[in-house]
Amino acid sequence: EVQLVESGGGLVQVGGSLRLSCVASGFRFDDYSIAWFRQAPGKEREGVSCISSPDGGQYYEDSVKGRVTISSDSAKNTVYLQMNSLKPEDTAVYFCAAVFGSMVAVTSCAAFPYDYWGQGTQVTVNS
Repeated sequence: EVQLVESGGGLVQVGGSLRLSCVASGFRFDDYSIAWFRQAPGKEREGVSCISSPDGGQYYEDSVKGRVTISSDSAKNTVYLQMNSLKPEDTAVYFCAAVFGSMVAVTSCAAFPYDYWGQGTQVTVNS
């Protein structure tokens, strides 16, 4: 059974940090690139960051650039999203998604046809 399980969300004050985890199972981890998305109440889902496999290329959306770092640990089948200097506008449900193959010429993490999605983890930033 294919699964993507997110964790690490929670309630944090403005300026705080969180590290989200996305644990993958049921497919060959190194064959898939992983992205993080988020969806705030009343808004459309948007890409946050993505990491290409196997080359490790990273892409960040402008809204989080400089505050977020994506990383991958293939030994643990896990992709992390380290988020710093959190703002109230970062409040959302964060999802990870997997797409087969590497990511080339990325202009947006949302531009790929993702094969698998997780259920999400809530991040709330209090002002």
